[in-house]
Amino acid sequence: MLSLQTLRDAHDRIRPYIHRTPCLTNQTIDGMAGATLVFKCENFQKIGAFKARGGMNAALQLTEAERQYGVTTHSSGNHAQALAYAARQLRIPAYIVMPRTAPQVKKEAVRGYGAEVIDCEPNLAAREAGVIEVMQRTQATLIHPFDDDRVIAGQSTAAIELMEDNPTGRPFDVIMAPVGGGGLLSGTALAVHYLSSQTRVIAGEPEGAADAVLSFKSGRVEQAPYINTIADGLMTSLSERTLAIIRQHVSDIRLVNDTEIRAAQRLVWERMKILIEPSCAVPLAVVLKYKADFSGQTIGIILTGGNVDLGKYFAD
Repeated sequence: MLSLQTLRDAHDRIRPYIHRTPCLTNQTIDGMAGATLVFKCENFQKIGAFKARGGMNAALQLTEAERQYGVTTHSSGNHAQALAYAARQLRIPAYIVMPRTAPQVKKEAVRGYGAEVIDCEPNLAAREAGVIEVMQRTQATLIHPFDDDRVIAGQSTAAIELMEDNPTGRPFDVIMAPVGGGGLLSGTALAVHYLSSQTRVIAGEPEGAADAVLSFKSGRVEQAPYINTIADGLMTSLSERTLAIIRQHVSDIRLVNDTEIRAAQRLVWERMKILIEPSCAVPLAVVLKYKADFSGQTIGIILTGGNVDLGKYFAD
């Protein structure tokens, strides 16, 4: 298991390259939830998402020989941008395999950071095959979106800052994050385990990509019965690495549907006046759906990103 010192080293390593994002509160949403909520706003992070943390931490640990050939990964968007951003900071090549269905705004951002985008079919096998082809062609080093200790350690730093900057003056009863591949949830769970062991970690997952909840119960990496959700950043299954950490240090995984996710996203847009993407709204949707389970508690929520494809909202 990653040590607390490894997490702290990651925080020190990436500090010059990331924002220490704000922790915001909202009385109206607190009233609706019946709880005190603190939002860690990673939608204000470099590249618009928490994944800048893990991508940067991994890239900074490449050897000089590895840097010469650059980096590669597969991603539907935010890790793609994170690795492209990290590669630009280090002035090394980046080759990003992205599903052809990934939001255009995310593809354009990846190219904007100077990375090469390689389109693939929207399934894991095609993504992995694309990365293998890139590695054979370029000798680039794979930095996996979540199945990498360096990435997990980097993601843990959002929870570390949330606990350090908690404006309520009370320890968190619960800290929440959404779960896709489990990199953020694993890092969050480890940070809470070391720094606030009385705090429970609870994840939110879309009903339309419900693999983590099955894996959490069975102890094996399971596949979702079907994939159909607006939370495009949460469609990936866990890895053995992330599942092991999650089963040891996460208290529960709760499901919400797309209608509930949209309502939570809209609530944040309207009441907090900040832009978040659908995946980001999943933990708040959980709190609002299961109000009785969270009543009166102090809850930290990691708002994971704000990379919304505005073309869907502002058609020509």
